[in-house]
Amino acid sequence: MCLEEMIQGNESLQKECTSESTDEEDGILEEVMAFADFYPTEDNQKLHHEMLQDKARNVAYRSAIMQNHQHIQDKVVLDVGCGTGILSMMSVKHGKASKVFAVEASGFAEHTQTLIEANGMSDKIQVFDGKIESVQLPHKVDLIISEWMGTFLLFEWMIESVIFARDHWLNDGGVVWPSHAGVYLVPCCAGELYKNKVSFWESVEDFDFSSLVPLAKDEFFSSPLYNHVMKQEDSLATPQQVFQLNMKTVTRQDLEEVSHTFHFTISKAGTMHGFASWFQVDFAGFPVNSKPFVFLNTGPDYPLTHWKQTLFMMDSPITVEQGDTVEGAITMTRNKEWRRHLEVHLALSVSSVSGQNAKTFTKLFPIWR
Repeated sequence: MCLEEMIQGNESLQKECTSESTDEEDGILEEVMAFADFYPTEDNQKLHHEMLQDKARNVAYRSAIMQNHQHIQDKVVLDVGCGTGILSMMSVKHGKASKVFAVEASGFAEHTQTLIEANGMSDKIQVFDGKIESVQLPHKVDLIISEWMGTFLLFEWMIESVIFARDHWLNDGGVVWPSHAGVYLVPCCAGELYKNKVSFWESVEDFDFSSLVPLAKDEFFSSPLYNHVMKQEDSLATPQQVFQLNMKTVTRQDLEEVSHTFHFTISKAGTMHGFASWFQVDFAGFPVNSKPFVFLNTGPDYPLTHWKQTLFMMDSPITVEQGDTVEGAITMTRNKEWRRHLEVHLALSVSSVSGQNAKTFTKLFPIWR
């Protein structure tokens, strides 16, 4: 199958998964509320422990607030999905916000209130126990801050609540943080993982177990590995941004399906097992000042975060040489039924500098349904 045929097939998949986007505002609100009912409501301290231990995450948000304190001072902030209230408290302590509306849909909200009071900020921070789609705030805000990102940036689709908050509660000229987000992709090696999960079954105690190899591939690689830590030396090319959005303008409809073509030139010989992916979010939007804007990058060239990297494994490795090309298309499609989930479709062709026939690959990865 040639690359053009694969991309056409990819486009056909998009059309099959495309949903209508002609709803009026009332219809949109109804769908958003339906999504919100899926959002977890457990007061799970383990989740908050993991996020609060993520130093790179905490430093990025705190640095953005501190570097822009002159723009936040005496302004009103909305913290969507506030969790423990850490970003709300940073906005008051480091940003000198006059008021923060901290909205939390899970059962943890009562603990958030306790934490706010324990830190002497109950006069500045008002906690709302409920979904942003259903709470009534006293008035509009100047800054919306949220940590909504998930696996492959969008999983769990908390971004939809931030978009709702922006459209209903942000003042004209207000700012959304993060302000921009982008997904990166790179072909990579994952030899140790492949050996451990697949090659292991070829022979066990000198017995032929190779009939289990297809089962192993299906079990371990049918979905992306969301907790992969890629070594820098495993990268086989220069990473490319394959998806980006502006939080001030992106709409729900924009995210129903996203497709992007790519073209990589292999920078060193090796074995290509698949693709690694990560994201970067930026904290811009305020008037330009002397300091560069803050960003948080979850890639292998930066401090490790709790998101780690996402690994999309091919069923069979491909040997590549320096100068080989990898081109194709990646499509992200939102699940029609399970609205917090998505699918990633990869279609690619690997062409050799030696003139050998191109190798093709296509696979659909659910995250997670």
